[in-house]
Amino acid sequence: MKLADIPRVRNITKDDFIENYFKPQKPVVLEQAIADWAAFTKWNLDYMKEVAGDITVPLYDNRPVQHKDGFNEPHAKMKMADYVDLLKKEPTKYRIFLWNILKEVPALQKDYAFPDFGLRLLKGLPMLFFGGRDSYTFMHYDIDLANIFHFHFDGEKEVVLFPQSETKKLYKVPHSLITHESIDFSNPDYQKWPALRHANGFKTTLKHGEVLYMPEGFWHYMKYITPGFSMSLRALARNPKNLGKAFYNILIMRHYDVLMRKLKGQDWIDAKNIRAITDTNKNVEALDEN
Repeated sequence: MKLADIPRVRNITKDDFIENYFKPQKPVVLEQAIADWAAFTKWNLDYMKEVAGDITVPLYDNRPVQHKDGFNEPHAKMKMADYVDLLKKEPTKYRIFLWNILKEVPALQKDYAFPDFGLRLLKGLPMLFFGGRDSYTFMHYDIDLANIFHFHFDGEKEVVLFPQSETKKLYKVPHSLITHESIDFSNPDYQKWPALRHANGFKTTLKHGEVLYMPEGFWHYMKYITPGFSMSLRALARNPKNLGKAFYNILIMRHYDVLMRKLKGQDWIDAKNIRAITDTNKNVEALDEN
């Protein structure tokens, strides 16, 4: 893979962000954009244990999608206090994703604000994501192809991004938002996944208090170098093509995939994974010929 370092700025004005990153749809890391938030100094794993320790949280690991596991059903549940203790004690694959802090711990709302980057942020959808050392998310993009601001806290996180233009090289699973789950985007096997040699993307390592802007529909893979957590805020896609894809994903694709899982079970999932490989390898053969 050809991965360029994501540009970094210490801080940025609204006009500069819109002109240099939003309009050209380029990612950027803002290093000091939230230094005035209470969360910048307060938010760490110990604080989350203190304010949310009694809450039972759903946990997910890196196992491949299986029909028997249900659709987006958690693989385990645990008290937040016990989960934080586990994160600090030893590596674990268990992650929390899409945890709505407005609903679960309203007191946390006092610790952050909605920054003015020139985009209208959806105030009802701030989500938290937690992970232990070496845990990771599959390469995926969000169903609504939103503009995402990803605020990282406590520790370090590896990030790999690709624009939608690289989709044909990434072994995308049909009728889904993920690539083939066997790919290790931290250290890909190019003999097994040759199309990735042609993929052009971006990379960075996020540290405490840094903000990553991910443009509309960007594929993203994230691996926790150390235990930590992040919060995402989002703004709707502005590009009409991406808005169209978002409506299709939400109104048609998602329901079709759920229906086919009910009708065909694991056979449907296995067939999609095979197509991810065969379709992408056809694409790479054309690229190699050129």
